[in-house]
Amino acid sequence: MSSKIRVQRICQHCNNEFTARTTVTKYCSDNCAKKAYKARKRAEKIEQSNKATIQVKQRSVLEVQNKEFLNVADVAVLLGCSKRTVYRLIDSGTIKAVNLGERLTRIMKYELIDLMEQSKPKPKAIEYTIEDCYKLTEIKDRYGLSDNGLHKIIQRNNIPKIKKGWYTYVPKQIIDQVLHQVV
Repeated sequence: MSSKIRVQRICQHCNNEFTARTTVTKYCSDNCAKKAYKARKRAEKIEQSNKATIQVKQRSVLEVQNKEFLNVADVAVLLGCSKRTVYRLIDSGTIKAVNLGERLTRIMKYELIDLMEQSKPKPKAIEYTIEDCYKLTEIKDRYGLSDNGLHKIIQRNNIPKIKKGWYTYVPKQIIDQVLHQVV
């Protein structure tokens, strides 16, 4: 049984206009269908290869993380740098290493952990005076907030609180910035 349907379509491979005899036809010819199939299969192979590469990289990092004594190549994998950079860090004394012989340079894993801890920026605690702060009741009256709403805003934005006697104070500068963004 033949179909009498004639639909104008655009080929999904070559973008040429053609007349299709069914409503599901995507390509203008068998040649375009074959080329599109090959392109689809090629893309699948590339995607599969990329996934395999990522898995190999992740596996090597996991294997290195389980070792207590690391060689230069392992340290380079963990730090995401070249072996030459690791040797420069060893020569400068940034990383402590032991040379057990030719091609036997070993680094303890805790040395890298200590290195990372030292390189973390330490936040500076800002000291606020009570003159630079609002009482919680002042904030509620000024911005028309409930107790619960104000406490949630303070908690969500990690705003420092100062307790002095019966009163709790919050820095004016920070609370004004937060509440002007919300309002």
